[in-house]
Amino acid sequence: MKIGIIGTGGVGGYFGGKLVLEGFDVTFISRGENLNALREYGLTVKSILGDFKIDRVNATDKFSVLGDVDLILICVKAWQVKDIAKKLKSFVNENTIVIPLQNGVSAIDELKEHINESNIVGGLCFIISKIESPGVINHFGVEPSIVFGEINNLKTERLNKIKSMFDMAGINSKISEDINADLWKKFITICVSGLLAVTKTTYGELRALKQTRKMMVYLLKEIYKLSQKAGVKIKSDFVDNTISLIDTYPYNSTSSLTRDVWEGKPSEIDYQNGTVVRLGHKYGVETPVNKFVYNCILPMELKARNIRNLK
Repeated sequence: MKIGIIGTGGVGGYFGGKLVLEGFDVTFISRGENLNALREYGLTVKSILGDFKIDRVNATDKFSVLGDVDLILICVKAWQVKDIAKKLKSFVNENTIVIPLQNGVSAIDELKEHINESNIVGGLCFIISKIESPGVINHFGVEPSIVFGEINNLKTERLNKIKSMFDMAGINSKISEDINADLWKKFITICVSGLLAVTKTTYGELRALKQTRKMMVYLLKEIYKLSQKAGVKIKSDFVDNTISLIDTYPYNSTSSLTRDVWEGKPSEIDYQNGTVVRLGHKYGVETPVNKFVYNCILPMELKARNIRNLK
C-alpha cells in the first residue's frame, strides 16, 4: 500500500515515520524549512515511547505525487482542510482512500465539497506532539492512537486492510463503531485547549486550581449537552470520564491550539470553541463558557491572520 501524508508536523511526522520504519512506501507533503530539513537530514522523532530516526524520506511539496497513492492521511490543521480538498480533487481516483485526522467535526463535510464521499473514511487521532525544529518531531504525551471508520458505520474490507497496516507499524488503532460519536468525543475533549490559552495555563495548572477546574467542567458539560441536542450517541458519564482522562495528562503539557495562540500564530479556534458557539445558536443551546473562550481569542486570531477589520 502506497501512502501519502499531507502535513509533516506532530501528527503526520510521528505516524508517517512509524509507517516508514515498517517498510511502507510513504511520501510526505511538506513545505518551507521543514521540507528542506526532511530532504537533507531525514526525519527524527523524539518520543516518550522511544526515539527513532529515518535518514532518507520521500518528501515533496507537489500534490501531483498523490495520484499514485492508495491511502492519504490528512494531518494539517483543521482550517487548512478546505484548501487541501480543492488541491486533492484532481488527484484522487476512485480507489483512493482519504482519512482526515483533524480536531473538530467539520473535516468530512469540507472534504465532501470537492471529493466523492466514497473516497472518505472518517478519522481522528490522539497524540501530544509538535515540531521541535525543522525535521524533528517531539512526542511528549499520550499513547498515540488512530480511530477510523466508514461514514455510514459499515464494516468494510478496506477498513481491515488499513487496520492491518497500522498493526504492522506498531500504531495503536481502532475501527470505530460510530465514527460521528467518536469525532464528537474528541471534539468535546480538545475544546479545553482554548481555555488553556485564555488562562495561560498547562493542563496540570488548569485542573489544580479550583476556579479554573470549575470552568473546565462547565465548558465540557456545555458541549456534551450540545451533542445530545444534535443527536450524537454519547453516554451520560462521558464528561466525568473525560475529566479523569485530563487528570492523567502530563502536568506541564498543553495542546497545539494553545501553543499557536500563545505564539501569535493562526489557530483552530474557529473549529473548536467557535464551532461550539455556532452550533449552540443552531440548536438553541446556551454555551457561555465556550463563548467567553472564543470571544477572548478571536481578536488574537484575527491579528494572527492579518485581518485588520475587527468588526
